[in-house]
Order: sequence, then structure tokens, then C-alpha cells
Amino acid sequence: MSHSTDSSSKQRILITGGAGFIGSHLAEILLAAGHRVVVLDDFSTGRPENISHLRAHPNFSLVSDTVESDRTVNTLISDCDAVYHLAAAVGVQLIVDQPVRTLRTCIRGTEVVLESAHRFGKPVLITSSSEVYGKGSRVPFHEDDDVVMGPTRHARWCYAYAKGVDEFLALAYHQQFSLPAVVVRLFNTVGPRQVGMYGMVLPRFVDAALANKPLTVYGDGSQTRCFCHVHDVIDALVRLMQSSATRGQVFNVGGTEEISMNELAQRVIARTGSKSSIAHISYEEAYGQKFDDLPRRVPSLHRLRSAIGFSPRFSLDQIIDDVIAERRQ
Repeated sequence: MSHSTDSSSKQRILITGGAGFIGSHLAEILLAAGHRVVVLDDFSTGRPENISHLRAHPNFSLVSDTVESDRTVNTLISDCDAVYHLAAAVGVQLIVDQPVRTLRTCIRGTEVVLESAHRFGKPVLITSSSEVYGKGSRVPFHEDDDVVMGPTRHARWCYAYAKGVDEFLALAYHQQFSLPAVVVRLFNTVGPRQVGMYGMVLPRFVDAALANKPLTVYGDGSQTRCFCHVHDVIDALVRLMQSSATRGQVFNVGGTEEISMNELAQRVIARTGSKSSIAHISYEEAYGQKFDDLPRRVPSLHRLRSAIGFSPRFSLDQIIDDVIAERRQ
């Protein structure tokens, strides 16, 4: 698989949250391009097995600590050429269960990274989330759309608020201090190494289908999403970081094929050859509390295409097949 990494200029690159699903793929691609990669991860949601195959690489190093540690982050950023800040709480289930951890990791961690990047003059890419669109009803979502958030008494919205603050911080550092920062809103990134334990829908469906167990769909299943293969996402992240024209901007990164959760469940059953059925449960049953879900979540990719010529290469069927193949191993 070819990725748009510039191998002519070798760099030392820090990835916070680099033992996570997306971070581990990013580390792999950057190492393959000849860069030196330092991963910072506290393994709260990242997994050692995601990076076990990288540990013997001469240009790979791992620091096991929290992104909230000023001392550690300052030491690492002072010695690197660029920073990909991916560390965050992940998954709806974790966010609902542990809102304090969600807020601390997102806001405090991003603040530490940005302050250090500013101190040492290093470019930084901040990963945000489609969650910042809140209850937005204009589809597809454009980066400059107004947003409507749910009430603060519902923990479900804390991640959206926190990621919004992350974006404000990054853009403020760019505006006030000319920090070379770019913000990326990720939409439903999927692929090998993603796990379903935090509520990620596709690996949950695939695991159930391979075991011939019911696929559990939340709500009535009419809600739609657009999925993007992690390799396409990594390609976009690297190219956005390499382009000086992207500084101080926000970009959606996601897929283009909109599908309902009912249709996704049916597609997974068909592609696994499973005997599974589909079971619906309420959001209250799933999360133990009231939960507002968006009926549609579709990104506009116009700004991304204009900036780097991005177009997803993996179809939804290819994405599903990749996840199935990994699970079967």
C-alpha cells in the first residue's frame, strides 16, 4: 500500500496515543517511509499488541506515560520535528461511563501538547471528532457549520464539548502565536486492530456474526454513518501535516458511502456467511442512561479534496472484508 509520505526528508515524529488503533497504523506507515517514530501512550485504551511488531524496529521507541505529563511531553517535543496528537478517550461506552477521564484526557492533554509545541516551535496535528457537530441537522456536515450541543447534564455530550475546546485551543495558538497547527475531524474510522469493547460498531458486528450470535443494533437502526478505512485516514493525516497551506484550518476526514446500522448489520451477515439474526435494543439498555444519537452523520469532503486531492480508495465492502479477515485470524 502506497502512502503519501515524503521519504526525502527524514524526521523524528512524536505520536501521542500511538498504541491506539489509528496511532499504531500511523506509526507503521511513518516508519516504512524512513522516519524515526516515538510513541507516547499510557495504555488506558491503547494496546501493547497494536505495536508489538514495531518494537524491534531500529527507528521506533516507546514512552509509557500520560500525555498530561508536562515534563514528559516537553522532553519528547523538544527532540522531535512534528507531533501527531491522537491521545484521547475513545468510544461512546467509555465516554458515558467515565466523563471525568474523558474531559481531563482531551482538554488537559491537548493543552499540554499545544503549549509544548508552541514553546519549541513544532508543527502539530490535532485529531478531533465528528462529535463536535453536536445535534447538527444540515447534512453533509461542513467545517464551518453552526453547531447545537445537548445539555451538560448528559455525560454523552462531554466528548463533543471537550473536542470543541481542543479545536479552539489549537486555532487560538495558531492565531495568536502562529503555531503551525491543523485540526482534523474524524468520521467513523474503521479497519484492522479496532476493537468493539468501547462500543465501536463494525468490530462488534463482525465478532457477533463470526460467532453466529445476534448482531445488536441500538435504537431502530435507521441512523446512518459513513465509514472510512484507517489506511485512507492515515494517508489524509500525513498529507495534511506535510502541507503548509493547511495550517490554522479544520478538515473533515471520512468516507463517502452512507449506510444505516440495519443495512450495515445485514451487509456484515452476508459477507461473513453468518447465520446470525439482528436484535434491537434501546439506547437506555445499551448505555444505562438517556442517549441522544444523530440520525445521520455524513461529512463534506470538499475542503479536504481542495487541499490535498483526497478521495477514499477503500469501498465499504473492502473495509468490512478487511475487518472480517483480521478477526478470522
